[in-house]
Amino acid sequence: MLRLVGVPIFLWAILAEHDVIALVTLMLSGLSDYLDGKIARRFGLESRLGQLLDPFADRLYIATTLLGLALRDIIPWWLVVLLVGREVLLAAVLWWIRRYGQVGLPVHFVGKAATFNLLYAFPLLLLGDGTSTFAEWALPIGWAFAWWGTVLYWIAGVMYIVQARQVVAAHTVPAQ
Repeated sequence: MLRLVGVPIFLWAILAEHDVIALVTLMLSGLSDYLDGKIARRFGLESRLGQLLDPFADRLYIATTLLGLALRDIIPWWLVVLLVGREVLLAAVLWWIRRYGQVGLPVHFVGKAATFNLLYAFPLLLLGDGTSTFAEWALPIGWAFAWWGTVLYWIAGVMYIVQARQVVAAHTVPAQ
């Protein structure tokens, strides 16, 4: 989980407006995430720790990026609230199912697609914070990824809630 080391570097870079360093850190994080997963699956090195740390690292990068982009007025705070609100809701759901002995929920493809979209949106929005022709192209594409990612993020959240209800229902003793 080398990419966790990049989180404070990224936060410093984005807040100090060292956008190239911020973008390179995000790119290296994405590459590390991809290679980590591919190597683990290829050689049977998947572990419970990796299964827990990978989504944690994704969430940490998303939260850090949201904070940095909002503090620089690249994205509105309501988007931060919308995305963080979903995380808070799911944290409550995970707390709820732990009471029934369930440690976590399997990751859905929709959740992965949402994260993929958001992790593409943020660098594009950062690149779109300029006046060049490239920035003019990056900004609308970044917002398209952001909107689609946000919608998928909430759809995945609803799917996790449905799955959690099934877990609880399976552990509830029927009344006699």
